[in-house]
Amino acid sequence: MSANFLAFDLGAESGRAMSGHLRSGVLNLAEICRFPNDPVRRNGSLYWDVLRLWLHMQRALEQVSTDPRGLDSIGVDAWGCDYGLLGERGELLGNPFHYRDSRTDGIMASVFERVPRARIYEITGIQFLPFNTLYQLVAASRETPRLLDAATAFGTIPDILNCWLTGELRGEYTSATTTQMVDATERRWAVGLLQELDLPTRLLPELIEPGTILGALKPSVHTGLGGTPVVAPACHDTGSAVAAIPGGAGRAFLSSGTWSLLGTETAVPVITPAALQANFTNEGGVCGTTRLLKNIGGLWPLQACRHGWARDGRSYDYAELMDAAADDRHAFLSLFDPDDPVFLRPPDMAVAIADYCRRTEQPQPKSPGAFTRAILESLAFKYRLVLDTLEELTGTAITEVQVVGGGSRNRLLNQFTADATGRPIVAGPVEATALGNIAMQMLATGAVSTLAEARRIIEYSFPADRFEPAAADQWDAQYARFRGYVELTCV
Repeated sequence: MSANFLAFDLGAESGRAMSGHLRSGVLNLAEICRFPNDPVRRNGSLYWDVLRLWLHMQRALEQVSTDPRGLDSIGVDAWGCDYGLLGERGELLGNPFHYRDSRTDGIMASVFERVPRARIYEITGIQFLPFNTLYQLVAASRETPRLLDAATAFGTIPDILNCWLTGELRGEYTSATTTQMVDATERRWAVGLLQELDLPTRLLPELIEPGTILGALKPSVHTGLGGTPVVAPACHDTGSAVAAIPGGAGRAFLSSGTWSLLGTETAVPVITPAALQANFTNEGGVCGTTRLLKNIGGLWPLQACRHGWARDGRSYDYAELMDAAADDRHAFLSLFDPDDPVFLRPPDMAVAIADYCRRTEQPQPKSPGAFTRAILESLAFKYRLVLDTLEELTGTAITEVQVVGGGSRNRLLNQFTADATGRPIVAGPVEATALGNIAMQMLATGAVSTLAEARRIIEYSFPADRFEPAAADQWDAQYARFRGYVELTCV
């Protein structure tokens, strides 16, 4: 048997359309197109250009329509937390805000004055981040209440795109959980919490589980492909990435890109005082599972440094920076907590890192190679800290970590992660998010009978690299120093 699937995978920096062809138990992946996903700043606010993304999706559908093999289904995944408000005809009421916009500054503290932090966590099990949808909506209710009054529906970014594809607005569960507005135990909207904060629950769509067939592609979107089933995979991109790889006790996943999401797949949420203290999140997973994980600053500092250097007329590609960072003369000179708030949206990332080092009485990086080495080493140490905490929360030893996403191609970071954590690192697949998207499409359309079967097909079709720990003594000697910087951040 053979089948063909189309995955739209939309990330915080770029989007892509990927075609998956399943034949005789082997899945082949082909890139249809990639396109930038650049935020737009206007009047001091930062927005997403969702209509531009929609245009790129339409162009991808046009390209796919010429394939004589046809198309068995379509799926969309995207980043979490951000949302849009829809009007009576399904139109956007304003461009969705970018999660790095400053309108949520100070909102969390004001929310805690009305509903205690511990109670919010007890209900939702979600990590506290200033850009969670909950705080974005509170900000909107204060700044633009008439816009909320005019809206007829609310949707996360993938929900809205699915609505435009099919005419059906539903809230896919994995994406919904990133809002911090879902009851993690009941797997439904936390209506009582939202009412306490005077947020309009009338806007909430019906929740559905990943792997649900939403409906058929509207002929008005593409005449030739009209009627093709549209599946809601794990619409949160990390949920799709985790759907692509084996889970189970003793295994951790690390989705590595602009953000790093490090955790493990569990049967039930872990909502305890210790999980609250560690600020871990319980996001929805596929097939009834939960993803217990921690959001980490990821490769964002390196991306932001590159942008800053390019702005100053110094352009470096990633290969060039990795070669420079591999120079051991830069080893352990400067370490920092990637999740210090100063790194969320600084005007100049390199200046922010240098200022942090000066504040913590460390040498300031003097070259792009030194900055890159500091970023990679700091990330590797943060991974170790999170893995150690994950073991404490679950009571299970983590013996192996699988890195997926664009960061899995970073061989230097993979080796540093193995060295810092003392655990083997399995690297790949790079396109795990698109593959997990396709895995749930295969399950929804009957091309496979279980998620385990889909995961086996992906594992066989896309062999991974392996990195073993080395130089443990050197990394262990520096870990206590790194822990001190994290404690400074927490204080």
